[in-house]
Amino acid sequence: MKKILQNLFSPILNLFENSEGEYSYKKSHRTILIIVGVLFWVLSFFSLMAAMVTAQLAAGLPFIIFFSAGSVCLIVGGLGSNHAVANLWGNK
Repeated sequence: MKKILQNLFSPILNLFENSEGEYSYKKSHRTILIIVGVLFWVLSFFSLMAAMVTAQLAAGLPFIIFFSAGSVCLIVGGLGSNHAVANLWGNK
């Protein structure tokens, strides 16, 4: 199942895995990345509820931004290689 998901999200994963050189990776980086992704998703759904209450189209923009950031964090944290996680953290 993980291999199927990696193939499905390969365009996102390739952005972070295609660099050369050394990197600094710690297991805690992956854990924190997943936690931050979940927090972004929670924040996105709160902003979606606020957008629905106010009934303004522009209020949906924070939902799109937070949901996208959370999705990238969860995809790289859950499916990415150690190198991809380190690149997202900015550790080289």
